[in-house]
Amino acid sequence: MSSRSFGNHQHSAVYNKSLEIFSLARHIAHYISHDIASLQKNGKEDPNIYFTGDLVQQSISLGPQILKAENQHYSEEKHKYIASVQRLSNLLYKNCERLERVNSNGKDFLPLLRKELKKFRKLQHTWGLTL
Repeated sequence: MSSRSFGNHQHSAVYNKSLEIFSLARHIAHYISHDIASLQKNGKEDPNIYFTGDLVQQSISLGPQILKAENQHYSEEKHKYIASVQRLSNLLYKNCERLERVNSNGKDFLPLLRKELKKFRKLQHTWGLTL
């Protein structure tokens, strides 16, 4: 995904920030998953591996939800998608906290992602009020 505009339509700041978050989350998840992908001593996989997938899935879902909210004509529908974006950003933040407890060098990058999520939340709040 690119942060460029499609056609003549310029995307909102919150949408562009969601693309940055997706890119960052994807890279961090990739890095962490390589560290924890091997089986544990007891032959089981590390259950935290699933949080890396959740991180990517939730971050990639932000952009389409933002665009859906921006393209709705009725206030009720807009608020439904705004709430969805808020839930996703909260889940992302929680998954960052969970992954910070994982034994991986990649966890050092999670505070950076949480910092970007905080910026995103501020943008999201303003964006939600202006829709």
